[in-house]
Amino acid sequence: MPADHNPNRRDFLKTSAVLTAGASVGLMASENFAYAGGTDTLRVGLIGCGGRGTGAAVNCVEGADGIEIAYMADLFEDRLDGSRERLKEAIGDALTVTDDTAFYGFDAYKPVVESDVDIIILATPPVFRPMHIEAVAAAGKHLFTEKPVAVDPVGIRKVIAAGEVARGKGRSIVAGTQRRHDPSYIETMRRIHDGAIGEVLSAQVYWNQGGLWHKDRLPGQSDMEFMLRNWLYYTWASGDHIVEQHIHNIDVANWALNGNPVKANGVGGRQVRVDPRYGHIFDHFCIEFEYANGARVISMCRQQDGTARYVGERIQGTKGTSDGHSYIDGSSRWEWEWPNDERVNPYVQEHTDLIAAIRNGEPVNEARRVAESTLSAIMGREAAYTGQVITWDEMMNSDLDLTPENWEFGALEASPVPQPGITQLSRPRTAHHHPMNMEANAEAGG
Repeated sequence: MPADHNPNRRDFLKTSAVLTAGASVGLMASENFAYAGGTDTLRVGLIGCGGRGTGAAVNCVEGADGIEIAYMADLFEDRLDGSRERLKEAIGDALTVTDDTAFYGFDAYKPVVESDVDIIILATPPVFRPMHIEAVAAAGKHLFTEKPVAVDPVGIRKVIAAGEVARGKGRSIVAGTQRRHDPSYIETMRRIHDGAIGEVLSAQVYWNQGGLWHKDRLPGQSDMEFMLRNWLYYTWASGDHIVEQHIHNIDVANWALNGNPVKANGVGGRQVRVDPRYGHIFDHFCIEFEYANGARVISMCRQQDGTARYVGERIQGTKGTSDGHSYIDGSSRWEWEWPNDERVNPYVQEHTDLIAAIRNGEPVNEARRVAESTLSAIMGREAAYTGQVITWDEMMNSDLDLTPENWEFGALEASPVPQPGITQLSRPRTAHHHPMNMEANAEAGG
């Protein structure tokens, strides 16, 4: 049955009533367990069942003993069902999801958040994360959220506020900036902060690669569904690839410099992905970020087929250089070596760290940090989109809100490709989106 017309094939109202009735009991159990220690089972709800969400669920189960994936939700029924099948093969009995604990549709996250799970994994397209993070924090659940956590400054402020709500409840939030959980990065950064390369003056960070997947439009598919199935290519859904992907490297620069950039200036555009089926995002960016101490960071990212792949960082200080994760070349040379060659998978370690924080009763909260790294990337995007120098204060206080006015399947007008010198930082939502209009959509053949 088309996702447009049946938002949930489960008995949604009946299930929601049961979950709501048991919510206070579930929350109490979570509060008690947070300080119980030991290996008691932690129940997990997965919201967002694409490739990354499915992978995150597997990583969570691999992260510690006593983990079960008990609830699942996705916007699309086929994505939900496909993920369940893959998880059955990957984690076996650790998947306890039934038809009564699996949901699809725009509101599918609600019964998962309201259930008795201890941890929520968020792996939806980035546009949904502020709304979902707010709900998770309000419900008092522990959270693993993929990055980035928003696509615009309005969303960033919501995430920061939700992080404080979670802090007040003693709940943990860990983000999918997995380099922060990689022992090689952690030790190298510790040495940088201890002065091994002197004061950091500059850095270069890169995520250059080929193109990514694209899904063709199907007969009868609405604008909203087509865009959300191709969410990478719409700034309102993904933030553009400088935000959705390159945030990892920008986060490393912020880490090395112990802060966020104060301004950004840059360029970008579309050279290869010029067909309208690739939405309106850019396929390359080059941004200069300036930090409070005067340090400059060059940030470069590209998604163009047939081009060289390079992903990494290089950091320069007054006394030497480093790549941030494997060597220090200062007054003496130091290189990271894995103890007994026991390599750590940071995609698993981030879940191990979250679970340990819950079981030890020592909450960790990465909400503000990942929100500020996300805003750094948004600032770079807007510098390239507008052709202006954008400051941190401008971004943090901006009214830029890219979210659709209606979360419904139907007609949705995509904004034009940004044009430096014409595109403005303050852009009204109505210029990009209009309410559901199925008649107009049908006439357009969508």
